Amino acid sequence: MPEDLTTVEGLLTGASEWLASRGIDQWQYPPHRDRIQAAIEAGTVYLIERVPGGEAVATLQLDGFADPEFWGPGDDPGEALYVHRMAVRRSAAGEGLGDGMLDWAAERAAREGKRWLRLDAWKDNAGLHAFYKRAGFHIVRIVDLPHRRSGALFQRAV
Repeated sequence: MPEDLTTVEGLLTGASEWLASRGIDQWQYPPHRDRIQAAIEAGTVYLIERVPGGEAVATLQLDGFADPEFWGPGDDPGEALYVHRMAVRRSAAGEGLGDGMLDWAAERAAREGKRWLRLDAWKDNAGLHAFYKRAGFHIVRIVDLPHRRSGALFQRAV
């Protein structure tokens, strides 16, 4: 839907503002509208909405794109689905939406015959790393590229 771009941008911008308020420099740039729009058109962006009312409170992108700067042939990239741009509105924080989205994504990956659910995270966001570890992920490695702030690679068996 056309309004989904604005909704997703709002969720990501809200997450960015919250991170900045905590002194975390993750996502401190405008969301990539072109990438978000392409993902919406591809049907790989998902929203969680409150009922009644329909207010979007969370989003994630789930697809088969393995960033080639992070996941190489030795990782069997086709054996996984990849989570991108996951965010939860602060008013819904603590409701378990992040865990729920990751569980849903893992179930979807399993239904598609994949072995892994994967993601890359900001290299120096220790709180985010701890969240993913509690959600059943383990760190594969950290890829340290000077032009990328992300690069902590996580995966979870599905």
